Amino acid sequence: MEISTTLTTTAKPPPTYKKLIEMFYVQRGIKMIDFTNTIAELNNYKGSEKKKTLIYNGKRYLVKFPDPIREKNKNISYINNAFSEYIGSNIFKICGFEVQNTILGKYIYNGKEKIVCACEGFTDDDNILYEFENLALSTNPDKKIETELKDIIEVIEESKMIDTKDTKEKFWNMFIIDSLIGNTDRHNGNWGFLLNKKTGKVKFAPIYDCGSCLNPILEDSEIEKFNKTELKNLAINCYSCFKENGKKINYLSYIEKKENQECNNALKRLFCKIDIAQINEFIENIECISTTRKEFYKNIIHIRYNILKKVV
Repeated sequence: MEISTTLTTTAKPPPTYKKLIEMFYVQRGIKMIDFTNTIAELNNYKGSEKKKTLIYNGKRYLVKFPDPIREKNKNISYINNAFSEYIGSNIFKICGFEVQNTILGKYIYNGKEKIVCACEGFTDDDNILYEFENLALSTNPDKKIETELKDIIEVIEESKMIDTKDTKEKFWNMFIIDSLIGNTDRHNGNWGFLLNKKTGKVKFAPIYDCGSCLNPILEDSEIEKFNKTELKNLAINCYSCFKENGKKINYLSYIEKKENQECNNALKRLFCKIDIAQINEFIENIECISTTRKEFYKNIIHIRYNILKKVV
């Protein structure tokens, strides 16, 4: 398999954390949003990352903080989950998905400025989010549903509360873009459905929670050491949370096999909507990210894009 990729041969030293903060202020002439003094509400969101529920300009945001686990013995890599959330969500948007709006910003805690990703709420008094794991609990009382793909599809087919055809299509659409961005944490608790209490209608929820895509734990210093073969291997050896016969699915290997017609159809539907030039431009315009990391993001996405292109 031949892969076309352009690697940066000389990279500038990664900027310091303070410098990253300063660069935000001049990002495209827009002052970085400071969430420090916004109104806080009791947090009702789950997940592994530290987070706050804040009100900004009359809208509710889930503001995700740097992962404390990633901070240990790290230089600046602990802020990368904010970049992953922001870029991953916007790649879904570029590809035509309904997506949770995200904003990069800052929050001052104990005198330290932290880069955060603010995720705008898409629920309200009339629209309630039901994650897939909740649907699974109410569908088959005789089976514990985890992330085995066969069980997930059975729940979708069995449930009388959702549109089976529409849900299958959107599930596989999500799978294709998750394969492009390398989302290793799309489990049953971070995708689902919106129920409108007034009409009783249920629809596929906007895409949310993309913070585990694009290898957020990798430091710039580690990225700089990758040669073409290592980068290609990193791009290809990316696994979904979903399993087949008890083993996590390798995204690209699964797609390349073309054994699942619904997955094949999703790739055909979506590939023409993957505007790689627009994705590259979007990444390039985030001035607070180092050149090293920008090139890494663009290159690893481009490798996966070329593989999808050959399959389609």
